Amino acid sequence: MLRLLLGLLKGAVVGAALGFAADQIGLGGGWGYVIYGIVGFAVGLLVGRPVWSHILDKGSTIWTSILKGLMGFGVGAGLFAVGHKLLGDPVIAVAGQARPLTGWTYVFGGLVGALYGAFVEVDDAPPAKEAAPQQKKKA
Repeated sequence: MLRLLLGLLKGAVVGAALGFAADQIGLGGGWGYVIYGIVGFAVGLLVGRPVWSHILDKGSTIWTSILKGLMGFGVGAGLFAVGHKLLGDPVIAVAGQARPLTGWTYVFGGLVGALYGAFVEVDDAPPAKEAAPQQKKKA
């Protein structure tokens, strides 16, 4: 349960930060697939077992993080398609501004990041530690 909440939090922070950056740059409209794909890619690299832990571990491969990132790009673009096409991109008013759901890049980016981050964090959970075998005392 803790790993799930940690993944939600880390994914939401990464997604909201990248969404905020996209909003400040002025990316919108047709950039949605790219923006949320990049959010998913970044979450795949940073959440769960991050890319630098694979670099430092001689018994591990960096391709795991790269594949998580590529899968995240697809998940992010797919969630954008669901919000934009399937849900009809409903207009949401916040603080006197009305934008479509996917137009709130820092909110929808945080949502995409949280959903994929929770999956990746739970999937990359470290193996359960085995209890140390108890030694028998000689009488």
